[in-house]
Amino acid sequence: MTGFFAPDSVTWRIHSDPSMLIGGIRALLEQALHPGAMSGVAAHSNFREDAWGRLQRTGDYVGTLTFSTKEDAEKLASRVRMIHSKLKLDDPHLLLWVHMAMVDAFLDTAIRSGLKLSSDEIDQYLLEMVKFAELVGIDPAVTPKNKSELDKYFVNIQPELAASDDAKRAALFIALPPLPPLLRFGTPIAPLWGGITSLAAASLPKWARRLYGWPSLPGQQVPTDLALKTTRAALSTLPSWFRESPQLREAKTRMGRAS
Repeated sequence: MTGFFAPDSVTWRIHSDPSMLIGGIRALLEQALHPGAMSGVAAHSNFREDAWGRLQRTGDYVGTLTFSTKEDAEKLASRVRMIHSKLKLDDPHLLLWVHMAMVDAFLDTAIRSGLKLSSDEIDQYLLEMVKFAELVGIDPAVTPKNKSELDKYFVNIQPELAASDDAKRAALFIALPPLPPLLRFGTPIAPLWGGITSLAAASLPKWARRLYGWPSLPGQQVPTDLALKTTRAALSTLPSWFRESPQLREAKTRMGRAS
């Protein structure tokens, strides 16, 4: 069975790229900058007690919609829409923000990490991601479909954005999630995770860093981009079972059986 995105789609290329580790964390930091969206998360989510779980669920959602069959993707999207409706988190304006912040984070991080994309491929990715938006209940007519529309969207919405107390607390939990003592003190996971989240924060746009109150030094983008490229190269050397999502591995197996 096929999915919504073929292996030769730009969505498949970006969402299977090692840069997604950084892009996914940056997406959460970026999404938190809309007070309306963040207040809903704070009120109805156990983010503070289960930061790892939220990261995992976000990864599973992106992986399922990208790589799984249409049936599995629609089933998960339907469940997400039902939860949003039940918790009154289905405001179209806020849903669009969460979607566009995610798309912006994935795309910008991938490019700055060294993934080569032409301007046509960038526009194609944004067009493909309209399907992502539609699956979660967003009207395709209002969803940016190319880079020009994406840039215009962020210009128009910036007056609504701010780093609320909830956003700052979320950023802290992303950077320093609760860890069992054995993991925190018996493994290198804490310093490694700290380095990854610091890089994700450094990769945020200047306007986002300014809202958080984080300094942006002159010329900071050059070393940040170098660090992104180095991290992507290092992640690319890891075994596929470690760097690929379960949904991607299952999709490759499924396609192998079909062929």
